[in-house]
Amino acid sequence: MDDGVGERLQSVRAALGTACLKAGREAGDVRLIAVSKTFPAEVIAEVLEAGERCFGENRVQEAAAKWPALRERYPDVELHLIGPLQSNKAREAVALFDAIHTVDRPRIAEALAAEMERQGRAPKLFVQVNTGAEPQKAGVLPEEADAFLALCREEHGLTIAGLMCIPPADENPSPHFALLEKIARRNALPELSMGMSGDFEAAVMFGATYVRVGSAIFGTRPPLPTAEAG
Repeated sequence: MDDGVGERLQSVRAALGTACLKAGREAGDVRLIAVSKTFPAEVIAEVLEAGERCFGENRVQEAAAKWPALRERYPDVELHLIGPLQSNKAREAVALFDAIHTVDRPRIAEALAAEMERQGRAPKLFVQVNTGAEPQKAGVLPEEADAFLALCREEHGLTIAGLMCIPPADENPSPHFALLEKIARRNALPELSMGMSGDFEAAVMFGATYVRVGSAIFGTRPPLPTAEAG
């Protein structure tokens, strides 16, 4: 990591503030999640030293290896799981994360409900919606979102805070953000996790309450080990 991490973080914060101003929203209405997946603890520490306290990770195991020691030094960190969750990782996820953005199928909802009751912890939960209906991507289909939200609430007793999406990389993200906002509004959900390094300003215009920004803060990601690639 070069010495520009502080400048990059401040630049992202400034751009986020400008986007909020343009959208007629208060700067505090939108939280920045610094996406630290694949970066080692010593790099994350630089962003912590620059004042950031809200971070996103994609893998439970990777986060479990990095964050307990960092949290001893920075106990006010808020940690978000923004990658796919396997049901056999629900126990670790509930113990480690303050928010889980990728609830997307009944088995996950059931596993999280059981672990939250067992542990007495209640991370903030988001349902991931596959707004582009991409077969390779996680998330409930838009036309199935209402029924899945009802199942989470009524059958498993989960409190769902909001929705999350990752628009197709080769499409204009704005229609996807608009679709997510529409689903959230009709289900009385106050939170929207949407927008990344290349499109978070647009997401703010459509009501994002969390934006997930990685490369604009951390720089180029290190390559994944071969066993984890893909």
